[in-house]
Amino acid sequence: MTRRTEWPVGGTEPGARPGPQSDAGHTSGVVAGGMHGPESGGGRSAGEGVGRRARTRSRSSGSPSSSRAEQGEPRDPVEQARTICLRLLTGSPRTRKQLADALRAREIPDEAAEEVLSRFEDVGLIDDAAFADAWVESRHHSRGLARRALVRELRTKGVDSAVIDEAVGQLDPEQEEATARDLVARKLRSTRGLDRDRRLRRLAGMLARKGYAEGMALRVVRQALEEEGEDTEGLDEPF
Repeated sequence: MTRRTEWPVGGTEPGARPGPQSDAGHTSGVVAGGMHGPESGGGRSAGEGVGRRARTRSRSSGSPSSSRAEQGEPRDPVEQARTICLRLLTGSPRTRKQLADALRAREIPDEAAEEVLSRFEDVGLIDDAAFADAWVESRHHSRGLARRALVRELRTKGVDSAVIDEAVGQLDPEQEEATARDLVARKLRSTRGLDRDRRLRRLAGMLARKGYAEGMALRVVRQALEEEGEDTEGLDEPF
């Protein structure tokens, strides 16, 4: 006697119908992937196993967009631009050009970048004038940079020329020369033992790299050497 067996198809969505019956009157139990009948052992149906694997694949192979959404990264370009700018400004002040370059590198559309940058300027989160003032104050006192070097640095950061001129105008010539004297005094001891001309080149070269004019550098170095008893005859010539 032929025993009739019907295998339910498990692990399917609500409303799914069992597979068609065969000519012999048995339920075929065909499920996705062409599997027939139950899995061996455990009493689970083929449909149940395949459905579980399908759900696992669905969870593990999410699209890049769904992955970004799960991480909370905004999809709207304006929101992306705002998030990037805030993150960068949290680390340290930035000029408008620095932020614009960062947005361009991340392929933010120009229209969205312009909207966010303008808004940040309106509320004072971007202030190139304040940035330039702070930069001059910090770099002159911490590194001893002269006006020429400070102008060069601010230009590379995209600060407008008029803003730069106003910022470096904080340094008057007397203050600049006083800083040059301090720099030479700190470096002078390490040059002792060298001949006069080598000392001159080393000290004046140090000032030149920091943006001091040649005339000022020579004058400051000559005075420092004279105070040590060096013969400075002929040291007025350019180095």
